[in-house]
Parts: sequence; structure tokens; C-alpha cells
Amino acid sequence: MKKHIAIFGLAALVALTALPAAADCYADYKAKRDDPLQLHYGVIALPDTACATPNAAQADIAARIAVDGWTLLTVVSVFDETGLDDEERRSNAGAFYLRY
Repeated sequence: MKKHIAIFGLAALVALTALPAAADCYADYKAKRDDPLQLHYGVIALPDTACATPNAAQADIAARIAVDGWTLLTVVSVFDETGLDDEERRSNAGAFYLRY
């Protein structure tokens, strides 16, 4: 019986470590794409390492949105999860709300 409990406990531990880490901070940003010119405003979840400094946030966001051909123009702000309750922020971001 103890062996089954130990195996179950180990399985639960492995399952928990496989879950993605919750983001401690978020940012809203503005980006562009050329030919033709397109602009977008977005909200993005940042990993802990990108929350440390504004430069780290900029580098993380720029790399992630570049995959789809976007160029970061500016990071508007960095905020915690309480900022996600802002309905204006959510509606302004539209399809780019937590997309990346």
C-alpha cells in the first residue's frame, strides 16, 4: 500500500511540474507591420524573467511577436493580473489580447 501511495505522489508531482507557470506580470504594447502598414495594440503575459526590467520586457515581447512579422514600437505599461480586469484594455486589444 505504501508503494502505491509513493507512486501516486510521484506521479502527482511530475504532473504539477509539467503545468505552465502562471505569469506574474503582463504588458500592453504597440506594434507594426509594413507593406502594407498595419498597427496593433496588444496585451501579453510575460515570464518572470521579463518582468525584472523594462528592457527585458521589450526584448521578450519583440522576439515573440516577430514570429508573425510584427515589429515592437513601444511597451505601454507593465502590470500585474489586476490590470487584466480593465475592460477597455481587453476591448482595445481585441484579437491581440493574450495572443502571444
